[in-house]
Amino acid sequence: MIVPQVSVCRALYPLSVVYGWGVGLRNWLFDRGILPSRRFPLPVICIGNLAVGGTGKTPHTEYLVRLLQETYTVAVLSRGYRRQTKGFVLADAATTAAQLGDEPYQMAHKFPEIYVAVDADRCEGIERLTDGTTAPGVNVILLDDAFQHRYVAPGLSLLLTDYRRPFFRDELLPAGRLREPVKGKQRADAILVTKCPSGLSRQEKQRYLEELAPLSGQEVFFTTLEYGALQPLFVSLSERRLKSLREEEHVLLLTGIASPAALRDELSRYTQHIVPLTFADHHDFSVADVQRMETMFAALPEGNRLVITTEKDASRLVGLAGLSETLKSCLYVLPVEVAFEGHDQERFNQMITEYVRENTRSC
Repeated sequence: MIVPQVSVCRALYPLSVVYGWGVGLRNWLFDRGILPSRRFPLPVICIGNLAVGGTGKTPHTEYLVRLLQETYTVAVLSRGYRRQTKGFVLADAATTAAQLGDEPYQMAHKFPEIYVAVDADRCEGIERLTDGTTAPGVNVILLDDAFQHRYVAPGLSLLLTDYRRPFFRDELLPAGRLREPVKGKQRADAILVTKCPSGLSRQEKQRYLEELAPLSGQEVFFTTLEYGALQPLFVSLSERRLKSLREEEHVLLLTGIASPAALRDELSRYTQHIVPLTFADHHDFSVADVQRMETMFAALPEGNRLVITTEKDASRLVGLAGLSETLKSCLYVLPVEVAFEGHDQERFNQMITEYVRENTRSC
């Protein structure tokens, strides 16, 4: 196995140096206690990364929800990126994606039995969730995308890195995609290498670990993505297994996510007729975008066409005006879940459940 090379813009290195000074000073202030980090008297698990977007934070957060929700009352707290609201918002049945952000909305509707809240001020958000009335009974908080939000000192910190774009091969913004220097990994209790090709050998993992260079006592886990059955978004049709896709079917692959390459690779196993319609991560679809969707969909052969999108994009499509009934009848959502390589799942589950059990008992 060869660790993939990462594309960087060397012309922007001088700006990355300036950015690095600012980030380094901020981290130094937190490390010295000049800027305060608060701890809270219940289990708080942070899921984050060093790079911007695309490491699979949401599927991994959902994995933790599934692991814990039968035993504990779980709350997910996110920033709510690109939402149209301010301050603290707790999801309920009437809350929209515009009020929460697409990823929190996805989790709120996928797991109605847990609390999902957004607040740019994570300390304020935790205080609201633990005030005894806002979210009664909550005893575990999952912080989604909060590795750089150092005003909270989580009890357990999980750092994610994309197998195809590892942070140890990347550079600081804007030359690369790193939010902070690689040495920031030392704050993590565990590192999860995500979106791995299935079936990594022990030797391949070992070579990867040599470059990753985890600290002593820092756990490392390898995960991959598993795709579920296609779910119709707008019409009452039966779900479709991916294996039911036929070679002659033409797919309009509609995505507004950071890294759609893995999804396209998966669909290519079943048909080569894939037309990508790619937008930026968290893109807000416009009237012009709807027209573009309709035009590209109409160009596909009738009777052998469908639109496939992600769960995150579906949260923004479901309330979008202007989509034709024909397109709606062919629009499917492809859910994704996390799977662990080898025996990593047992180790990971044990680490999480032991941390939560011990800290729930102590509080």
